[in-house]
Amino acid sequence: MKHQHKAHPWHGISPGDNAPIIVTAFIEIVPSDTVKYEIDKDSGYLKIDRPQKFSNMIPTLYGFIPRTYCAEKIADFAAKKSGKEVTKGDGDPLDICVLSERTVSHGDILLQAIPIGGFRLLDGGEADDKIIAVMKGDEFYRQWNDVSDCPESYINRLKHYFLTYKHLPSEKSICEITDVYGREEAHEVIEHAMNDYSHHFKF
Repeated sequence: MKHQHKAHPWHGISPGDNAPIIVTAFIEIVPSDTVKYEIDKDSGYLKIDRPQKFSNMIPTLYGFIPRTYCAEKIADFAAKKSGKEVTKGDGDPLDICVLSERTVSHGDILLQAIPIGGFRLLDGGEADDKIIAVMKGDEFYRQWNDVSDCPESYINRLKHYFLTYKHLPSEKSICEITDVYGREEAHEVIEHAMNDYSHHFKF
């Protein structure tokens, strides 16, 4: 019998035939999680990174787009668009937040997502973009075609999470969101991250 092996979520799964318009997302954590899970880059299994600090809980499904990487092209694009000094990409797959009306009870799953925008986040001078997407086929969120369709309060909730989730109240955040961008620019960011992956991993 032929042996079957679990594909590595980062390297063994396609970002999607229609990327960047529709992408595959690997979900690591969901809004009910009280600890932050993230992929172990060597094994491909989920590991506990740390407990969520205080009351900070991710407002959306959260994970990454397979076969993407935040390196030189992501950093150069972030510097060009923000006018800031960007030292490098953060060295991780491209992060994605996926909006869904329905409750998803756990991570370690794949879904199809439609990017509608993103945040240009700089973490200690490193580019750490967050793509915002809606789950394909979602009855409510599919009406949002661009981040400009989202209520400002919803965007502010996401901003607050990413600016505070790593830090104690007494600590000064080293994270900065320089831009909130729309669907077309999100597509550019995804393409740059796919190109960075191809360059570094020779895929």
